[in-house]
Amino acid sequence: MDDKHNEFFLSFSFFNKEFKPGNRLIDLFSDRFSFHFCSSNTEKHIEKLDEIVLRMSSNPLSTIIVSDASIKNHIATLISHIHSFNKPVIKTKHRAINVTTTKAELFAIQCRINQAVTNSNINHIVVITDSLHTAKRIFNSSVHPYQIHLATISQELRELFSKDSHNCIKF
Repeated sequence: MDDKHNEFFLSFSFFNKEFKPGNRLIDLFSDRFSFHFCSSNTEKHIEKLDEIVLRMSSNPLSTIIVSDASIKNHIATLISHIHSFNKPVIKTKHRAINVTTTKAELFAIQCRINQAVTNSNINHIVVITDSLHTAKRIFNSSVHPYQIHLATISQELRELFSKDSHNCIKF
């Protein structure tokens, strides 16, 4: 078998070491990430979000990422905000044509996680998104159409988790 293309596109390989059982994020760092679903009580949920934002905003070791994507007329619009202690909120807006909402959401989350992990002082990332089903795909390496995003996010989270045993991400 000619393996020359895998040199350029490792993230698409079924045999990529990051996707092998025992070496995946879910196998190595299962206690470092969590998902919290919205309750049916909207008022309580908004109160909880307010509490999280206030607590995280006052913690110099935390970053909050708010991400949303929508598609209208085959154009995906991704908007994300990132806030770290004592720094201005950074807003980023991207547009892409002919992509799925899942790919758009993964791209937005990938960009923000990338930005958050570049700050060496960060040990706690909170991602607020209306697409938890998409965020869960980050830890499911069997979803092959999204491996390019999963490989990038996985590498960034692997670096974050390896720095300190207290580092974590919550969705």
